Amino acid sequence: MTSNNLLNGGQVIIDYLIREKVPYIFGLCGHGNIGIIDAMYERSEDIKTISVHHESISGFMADVYYRVSGQPTATFTSCGPGSSNLPICLGNAFLDSVPFLAITGNVPTSQFNRGAFQELYRHYQADFPSTVQAYCKRVYQPTRGEQVPLMVRQAWKTMVTGRPGPVVLDVPFDIFKEAATEETPRPEEWSANISSRCGADPEGVVKAVEMLLGAEKPVIVVGQGVRYGGAAEELLAIAERLQIPVASSASGLGALPVEHPLSLGLVQRGGTYQANHSCRQADVLLALGVRFDDRTASSWLPGYSFTIPPTRLIHVDIDPEEIGRNYPVALGLMADVRTFLRQVIQELDRRGHKPGGTDANRNWLAEIETYRAKWNDFVAPGMKDESSPINPQRAAVEIDKALPENAILVSDIGVHHNWLLQFCNPTRPDSLIGSMGFGPMGFGVGGVMGAKLAAPDRPAVSVCGDGAFFMHANVLGTAVEYDIPVVWVVWNNYAYGSIRGLQRGYLENRELATDFHHPETGQPYSPDFAAMARSAGVEGVSVDRPGDLGDAIQAGIASGKPYLIDANISGDLNPPGAGVWELPGIGVNKPAIGERYVPGKS
Repeated sequence: MTSNNLLNGGQVIIDYLIREKVPYIFGLCGHGNIGIIDAMYERSEDIKTISVHHESISGFMADVYYRVSGQPTATFTSCGPGSSNLPICLGNAFLDSVPFLAITGNVPTSQFNRGAFQELYRHYQADFPSTVQAYCKRVYQPTRGEQVPLMVRQAWKTMVTGRPGPVVLDVPFDIFKEAATEETPRPEEWSANISSRCGADPEGVVKAVEMLLGAEKPVIVVGQGVRYGGAAEELLAIAERLQIPVASSASGLGALPVEHPLSLGLVQRGGTYQANHSCRQADVLLALGVRFDDRTASSWLPGYSFTIPPTRLIHVDIDPEEIGRNYPVALGLMADVRTFLRQVIQELDRRGHKPGGTDANRNWLAEIETYRAKWNDFVAPGMKDESSPINPQRAAVEIDKALPENAILVSDIGVHHNWLLQFCNPTRPDSLIGSMGFGPMGFGVGGVMGAKLAAPDRPAVSVCGDGAFFMHANVLGTAVEYDIPVVWVVWNNYAYGSIRGLQRGYLENRELATDFHHPETGQPYSPDFAAMARSAGVEGVSVDRPGDLGDAIQAGIASGKPYLIDANISGDLNPPGAGVWELPGIGVNKPAIGERYVPGKS
């Protein structure tokens, strides 16, 4: 408390987080944020502090914590370089629509524009907000204690309403200790009673149902709006009732269990043949919470992922900015996807619709089964490959087989992510978590700890490249210090493998700055990650045979402690797919299976 018995700025912020039921705050100390750390100390029984060893890890932990639990959390970082390490994780959360509150310290207001230590002042005083405004939904910067209660509740509301995303609360040093208010705002009077689950235009719902019922080759394609919008149950009900197959963007994979008969799996440049070939032939495509980015849409080249038009697109999204961004729509509806699907079910009930497909549906699904069989035959050899280093397809299959049904697999960015998307079979929306929009290395390395804290009773496993793990090996210390029993599988291919693959595929094997070699022997080089783990107090093992990889994962989970597996994976294979990707000015790759679909051409 301050001398006049008012709460100070730091106390208001922490009290508000507690009122919003935030269980953890992740971050790193600095001279600019010791005021709020003091407030955290006072309330350490009510909110737990996790101190990391690099600021970006705090953001990745907060990000994945939300993806698993649905509960937003917060981070704390100091002024200058401390908070300047945040944009990588803020950008990731922003593009993937994940909320967390980033509390950043700044220089004292009395020192604004004087060039105090770590002040960004060349264009505007205490100008950290300009650094991050492109990476988040909004930046709030209180410059008086009395502004803190208003701005903290506004920041939270901005973060969780509409299309969710991260918000920055940038607080000058003195404001953490300045008198602010007698009482913290009550969430139940502000953000807690706001619903953003808007429904679609009723006439639009009727039109959407008519289009779906009249379609001969309908497909549903789902994105993150279904997974994190809590619409998986409604999706399953609609798909089964209308007998419509479901394809998933990388962000939507797991919204429908991949092994469900109506699941087509991944549609994108590296998508399955049944998903891509079905989507590009669809006469009606119902897109739910999908951005249609270049990977999902095969660089928007018609006939690979989609053929819009003549495919008629029904695009449903809570953010109208995404509707009609990349494809023309036959019907665009701004709505929360769960509310929209419930409206569709009500409209079907009103019509007296009986569950089950039409003859056209049955013929369409039978045709799709031939695509599925073709894909299964195509990928069959990699399922049994016993070679060492481990075939990456076989590695993905062994990882998937080893994980319990309730496990959380958090993938980092890299070539391994594409293999996991193709050959893992997530059974629930939070079974396979990855970075889809911004793609920062380290997301899975640090994020897996957030997953484990969000779901202590579920195994949490990270698959991360050797490049990403080496960047963020500081996580070993955090896992030990806070006893967070996660498993890291380091996909060690001795390279920045996905980029080396582009050099090989598009630049006639002109490789530079993408692989790691020992200067004396010229042999592939990486640190001994297992030994590195053991030096930090984490059990570390090395694996180079496919049959041992699953056993090592199960042993790591069973240990109940932090555990690292250094897996020697071949880097000479790229994930096959039925789509393509264009690097403008360099070229377009060829699909590994199938060919471009041209409407009307047999």
